[in-house]
Amino acid sequence: MQDFKKLTVWEKGHRLTLAVYKATARFPKDELYGLTSQIRRASASIPANIAEGCGRTGRAELGRFLQVAMGSASELQYHLLLAHDLAILGEPEYRSLEGQVVEIKRMLSAFIGKLRA
Repeated sequence: MQDFKKLTVWEKGHRLTLAVYKATARFPKDELYGLTSQIRRASASIPANIAEGCGRTGRAELGRFLQVAMGSASELQYHLLLAHDLAILGEPEYRSLEGQVVEIKRMLSAFIGKLRA
């Protein structure tokens, strides 16, 4: 078991979630139970799964939760693209959030690779 708050990838995931909540606060109210909810859940799932994996015993379990976090990051990446293409999320904000997701996915991939080695 390790302290998830000491992991850079968790911290970046947490900061991304805060940024996503701020960005989606401006989404249309008719998207509250649709795209807003989906984006928020996918983003929060990334650091939540990292934290849960750190609370488990063994590298295999940690790796499994990191894989789930990776899946959530991919889901978030698509939902951000959809919001952008629907003109709900502006270009600068989309680029910033999408860039953060890509960075987190790279970090998760490297972390998973180290666990497998």
